[in-house]
Amino acid sequence: MASARAPALKIRFQSHKLVLVTLCVAVVGLVAFLQVLTRRYERFDFFQRLEWMSYDWRVRLSTNYPSPCAPNLGFIFINNETITEILSGSLGYKAGLYWPRHVYGRLVQELDIQGAEAVAFDILFGELRPDHPRIPMREGGMEESDGYFARAVRTSGKVILAAEKGLVPHELFRANATAVGDITTQRDSDGILRRTKAFEDYVVFHPILREALRKFDGFQVNTNRILFPLADGSRRVLPIAADGTFDLSAVYELGTGQPLPDSEPRTEKAYRRIRAWDLGLVLAARHLKMDLSAALIEPGKRIVLRSPVTGRERIIPIDEEGRFYIDWSVGCADTRLTRESFHSLLEQQRRRELGQTNELVNLWRGKLVVIGSVASGNDLTDLGATPLERETFLTSRYWNVANSLILGRFVQQPSLPMQLFLIFGLGLISGILTWNLRSLRAGLAVLLLAAGYVSVALYLYLQIRYWLPVVLPCGSLLIANFSLVTYRAIFEQRERQRVRGIFAKIVSPDVVNELLQARKLSLGGARREVTVFFSDVRGFTEMTDESHARAEEFVLAKGLRGKAAEAYFDANAQEVLKTVNLYLGTIADTVKKHEGTLDKYIGDCVMAFWGAPSANPKHALACVRAAIDAQRAIDALNQQRAAENRLRERENAERLAQGLEALPPLKLLAMGGGINTGMVTVGLMGSEKHTINYTVFGRDVNLASRLEGLSGRSRILVGEATYQALQRDEPELASTCIELKPANVKGFRTPVKLYEVPWRLPSVLPLPETTSTDGETPEEIAA
Repeated sequence: MASARAPALKIRFQSHKLVLVTLCVAVVGLVAFLQVLTRRYERFDFFQRLEWMSYDWRVRLSTNYPSPCAPNLGFIFINNETITEILSGSLGYKAGLYWPRHVYGRLVQELDIQGAEAVAFDILFGELRPDHPRIPMREGGMEESDGYFARAVRTSGKVILAAEKGLVPHELFRANATAVGDITTQRDSDGILRRTKAFEDYVVFHPILREALRKFDGFQVNTNRILFPLADGSRRVLPIAADGTFDLSAVYELGTGQPLPDSEPRTEKAYRRIRAWDLGLVLAARHLKMDLSAALIEPGKRIVLRSPVTGRERIIPIDEEGRFYIDWSVGCADTRLTRESFHSLLEQQRRRELGQTNELVNLWRGKLVVIGSVASGNDLTDLGATPLERETFLTSRYWNVANSLILGRFVQQPSLPMQLFLIFGLGLISGILTWNLRSLRAGLAVLLLAAGYVSVALYLYLQIRYWLPVVLPCGSLLIANFSLVTYRAIFEQRERQRVRGIFAKIVSPDVVNELLQARKLSLGGARREVTVFFSDVRGFTEMTDESHARAEEFVLAKGLRGKAAEAYFDANAQEVLKTVNLYLGTIADTVKKHEGTLDKYIGDCVMAFWGAPSANPKHALACVRAAIDAQRAIDALNQQRAAENRLRERENAERLAQGLEALPPLKLLAMGGGINTGMVTVGLMGSEKHTINYTVFGRDVNLASRLEGLSGRSRILVGEATYQALQRDEPELASTCIELKPANVKGFRTPVKLYEVPWRLPSVLPLPETTSTDGETPEEIAA
C-alpha cells in the first residue's frame, strides 16, 4: 500500500510544483506585457503615472543633496515692479503692458556692454508693431521701435529669440538674431512638465503668402499649389515648382490688384523649413561652441553633439518622439543662479546714457542669460507644475536644460529589454523565495528585496541621474509572491476548505469563521452546557393577515387582474417580508454582537445559543445581556417607526386632499424571548450529502422554546438554571429579576420555575403598542 501511494504523492507534488512555476511565469509575463503596453501606447498611462509619481519623489528628494551646477547661468526677470517702473516713466520713457520693442533693445545693449556670453528671450516677437512710437537716434533722425530692437540684436550677435509651433519671430528679427530657440511646452498627461522635445521642425511661409493666409478666407498653400479665392466664389490655382518656388508677381497682383514692383524678384520660395532646437540647448550649445546643425540624430535613442572647436561631445538620450527628461536641479530661487530684475538693468542702461557710470554693477560678464517673466496677471507669465513644485515659473526649464548640456548630465532610463529583464528577474527571485520559505518569511524577504531595490533606484538617481523604474519591477516582486502564497494556501489547506464548505451549507459566514477558529471542535456531537435563546416576533401573523386583506381590497377596488394583480400582491408580500426581516435582523445583529452562535430562523423566530462551539464560562450572562439589548433595540426601532407614522399621518392629509392613496402606517412589532441553561447535545445534524446543521438539542432546549411561548409581548423569561447562573456571575442583575408563579409547561411533569428579566430603561417611555402582554399571564398561557 505504501509503495503504491508513494508514486502518486510524487506525481502530485511534481504537478503542484509545475503549477507554481507556471503561475509565477504567467504573473511575471503579465507585468512585462503591461510594461510594453505602457511604453508603446501613451493612452495606457495608469502605470506610467505611478512611475512618474516615483520619479517626482526622487526629483524632490534630490534637492536635499548637492548637485553640480554650471557657474555661468543667469535669469533676468520681469516682475510687477518692472511693469510699474516702465509705466511710471522713471526710466526716461513710458509704456503700458505691451512694451515697445526698443525697451528690449535697450536691455540687449546693456547686456552686450556688460559682456554677457549669450542672451535668450523667453518672449515671442512674432510680428512688427508699427503703431509703437519712433525712437530718436543719437546721430539724429527717428527710428522705428522694431528697427531699434533689430539693430540691437544684430549688433550684439549673441541674441537667441523664442519660437513655438505656429509662431516664429518676424523675418526682421529672425534675420538679425544669432539663433531661434523652441519654447513649445508639452506637459505629460497628468499636467506636469517633465520632458521637452530636443527640437521642432517649422514650416515658415513667404511673408506675402502668410499675409494672404491672414487676410483672405479660403486662401490655401499646399506642397505643390496655391489656391487663391476670387470675387465670384471660384478659386485660381497657382502652381508651386518642384524646387519650392512660386510666381510672386501673380500672388502679389491677385492680393493687391497692382503689379509687383520691378525692384522685387519675380519668383520666391513658397516656404522654408526651419529646425528650432530647445531654447536651453541653443543657449548651452553657444557656450560649448557646438554646431547644432551637424548633430547626429538616432531616433528613439540619442542625439550626439560635438564641438568642432574643442572636440567635446555630449549625448542627449531621447525617446521615439525626440523628447528627453529635464533634470530639474536648479530652481528659480537657487542661489547659484545669477538673478537681476529687468528694470534694474534698464536703470543701469539709463545711467550709462547719462554718463553716470560710477555706481554701475556688472553681474553678467560671461553669463548665459535667460530673460522671462515672473509677473502676475499678464500675458508674459508662464506658470505650471514640475516635479519640483505644483506651480512654478516654467522659464526655469531653459537654464536646467542648458545646465544638463553644459555638464553632460541628463536623466537616463534603461532600455525596454533591460526593463523587461528587471521585471522577469525580480519576479523569478520572488518565486524562488516563496517556494523555499514559509509564507511569512517569504513575505518579509520579498519586502526587504523591494526596499533594497527602491534604495538602489534612489541612489542611482541621486548620483548619476539614472532613472531605474520602480513600480512594475516591484509590482512583479509583490504580485508574484502574493499569487504563489495564495495558491499554496489553497493547495495546503484543502481539508480546512472542505470543512468550511460543509458548514457554509447551513450557517452564515460569520458562524463558519467562528466554528473554524475553535481549537477543538467535535464533529460527531458532544455533551456541553449551553444557554439557549428563542426570540419570536410578535404580531407578525396578524400583520400578514391584515396586509393580505388590505391588498385584496385594493385589487378589487381598482379592478386589477392578471399580471397587474400579481405584481401588486408580490409588492405587498415583499413589503411584509422587508418588515419582518428588519426585526429579525435587529435580533440577529444583537446576538452576533454578544458573540452568540446564531443557529437558525424558524419562521419569525430566531434561535441562538452560547457556550458552543467555543467555551464561555459565563454563557448564561452573555445570553441574558443579549436578550436585554435585543429588546431595547426592538423598542428603539419601534420608537423610530412610531415617529415615522406621525409624519405619515400629516403627509396622508395632503395626499388625500390631492386624491392620492394614503400611505399605510408602519406596523410596530414586539419580541418575546425565552432563555434556559442546561446540558445539551451539540454537533452536526443531517447528512453530508444533503443539508447539515450545527445545532443543539435536548430537554433544556425544549424548555427554552416553551418559555419563549409563555413570554407574550416584550418580555424575557428565564429558567431556574439561568437565574442561578446570573446569581453566580452577576448578582446585581439577578436581584432585578422578578420570580413568577411556577407554570405548567407542555412536556414537563412538574411546574417549572420562571423568572422575568426587566429590560426597559427608566428614561424610555413604553409605546402603547408594545406594553401589552395580550392580557394573559404565563400561567394562563400555559393553561
